[in-house]
Amino acid sequence: MAKIAVVIPCYKSRDQVLDVLSAVPDVVNTIYCVDDACPDKTGEHIQQNSSDKRAHVLTHEKNQGVGGAMVTGYKKALEDGMDIIVKIDSDGQMDPSIIPRYVEPILQGQADYTKGNRFYNPEFLEGMPKARIFGNAGLSFLNKFSTGYWQIFDPTNGFTAIHANVLKLLPLDKINKGYFFESDMLFRLGTLRALVMDVPQKATYGNEKSNLSVSRAIFSFACNHMQNFFKRIVYSYFVRDFHLASIEWVLGPSLLLFSVLFGTGQWISSVQSASEASAGTVMLAALPLIVGLQLTLSALHFDIQNQPKTPLHLLVKQMS
Repeated sequence: MAKIAVVIPCYKSRDQVLDVLSAVPDVVNTIYCVDDACPDKTGEHIQQNSSDKRAHVLTHEKNQGVGGAMVTGYKKALEDGMDIIVKIDSDGQMDPSIIPRYVEPILQGQADYTKGNRFYNPEFLEGMPKARIFGNAGLSFLNKFSTGYWQIFDPTNGFTAIHANVLKLLPLDKINKGYFFESDMLFRLGTLRALVMDVPQKATYGNEKSNLSVSRAIFSFACNHMQNFFKRIVYSYFVRDFHLASIEWVLGPSLLLFSVLFGTGQWISSVQSASEASAGTVMLAALPLIVGLQLTLSALHFDIQNQPKTPLHLLVKQMS
């Protein structure tokens, strides 16, 4: 029987964490509560007040962020020989009783990594602040480009589960330690071509206060997504493999850039000289635009169709 562990990053959640622990179902063997140098001493609170023998507290001397807490929990779970590791938050926004929904697809060999999707049903969004709805929708679009997982949504959702065989392949020390952790996990999984599946989840919001500043995160998230996009394209299309789409990824954007720069330069020149551009000049600007757009769209179409179809953890098991 598979051994299932839950990792709970704990930071400023003293008032909610005990309720979260009490709701973790019996199917879970071990619970790792990572006190990320919490000023409220959530770890001590758990040790003194929780009677759940499955709960083990891991403590950071310095705050590392949610990603750093998860890496600590992941490493401990692998060290203890866990088979599937689930992540939930300690603020009560996730219902631990539905953990089996995340674990079952992995046990059945249908996925390597499962994650919540609060956008699966419009009714699930009741209670979610509108700013979060629009923010998550925008980040989901950027995430598709940076990770290559075009079929999934809600990338910042922290309710996840992963097979240990796949987790062992990830460079845990390189994964973002902050709030970009979930998105960076998807990027890393994409480079391995792990199979990811969305699990419908209802959004739950109470009186808890988020530690994430949306206004501060938008710019950093956008920059990280852009960086990951270029890394993914280089690795997927020029290092691990090379085919027609690799050429399209080079020619398409290059022709588009040339068309924009050349066309803008000619337009400025025409305005300054008060003369019309020749038909040849117009064609020289327009043709690369048309061809470049077609090549870029073709590369995107291939990227969308090129989704992982076989769970990686099954292949790893066969090779071991």
